[in-house]
Amino acid sequence: MVAPWRFGGNVAGESSQISSPPHSCAIAFTGCCKLIRGLLENEVPQKKGSQVPAYQKIQVSIRKRIELGHLKAGDAVESERELAKIHQVSLMTARHALASLEREGMVERRRGIGTFVGSPKIHINKLMSSTEQLAGRGLVAGSKILVARVVYDEPELSARLLLAPEDGMIKLERVRHAAEEPFSLETCYLAAADFPDLLLVPLARESLFKTLERKYDVTLGHADEEIDAVAADARTAELLSIPRRSPVLRIRQLIYSTKGKPLMYVLGFYRSDRHNLVIRRFRENV
Repeated sequence: MVAPWRFGGNVAGESSQISSPPHSCAIAFTGCCKLIRGLLENEVPQKKGSQVPAYQKIQVSIRKRIELGHLKAGDAVESERELAKIHQVSLMTARHALASLEREGMVERRRGIGTFVGSPKIHINKLMSSTEQLAGRGLVAGSKILVARVVYDEPELSARLLLAPEDGMIKLERVRHAAEEPFSLETCYLAAADFPDLLLVPLARESLFKTLERKYDVTLGHADEEIDAVAADARTAELLSIPRRSPVLRIRQLIYSTKGKPLMYVLGFYRSDRHNLVIRRFRENV
């Protein structure tokens, strides 16, 4: 008769020595451990310094192809079965990888048709320039400058920047675009006296935020924003390549330095099909 076996723990009056399992049980137990370990490696994020989970490897591969331009918006992505075969992982792992990319907006899954590279979207949840936002999605930002001059005839905006009505303001109006597609129409106002020679900077390709920080030693702190949805007028619709009266996000920003000084007022119109507004709300506990 084979003695029973157990992992450990003493019963009163018994020896502390652990009984060895039968050979067949040991093999089965070892196999289960390998199976569980494999599932964990594929599905659960690993600790720092350990192997990258399989689903993340799939995501990195797809992201890299998009960033390098090998896959463009609307292009088909391999199916779950194809990805599972290519990367030698389970169907569940491939499905998890695509589901995560879909939540990020990188791909779009169409029932009964397949998975395709999604149209690039900008997540507005931090004080970042359009250049920085687009770079975060692997896109290179560009601008078409419509207006770049000093103006003296907008007293309401002068007041927002705590300027006298007769003080000059730099007015910079640009269409922001990426991947040969317009994303937004932005008009920025800054005190001309505070930013001399700003209009000499090639802002068609340079980030305005980075220019202020590097050239004028300004540290941007926070922004007060008003956000609403409006219908695009004829000019805005034409500049953004959308039908007239299409809904757009209108965002009015007053951007301050870390010292609390108002630096810039921005009026922006953003295509609603290319921007997501991400908000975190906190409940005040009394």
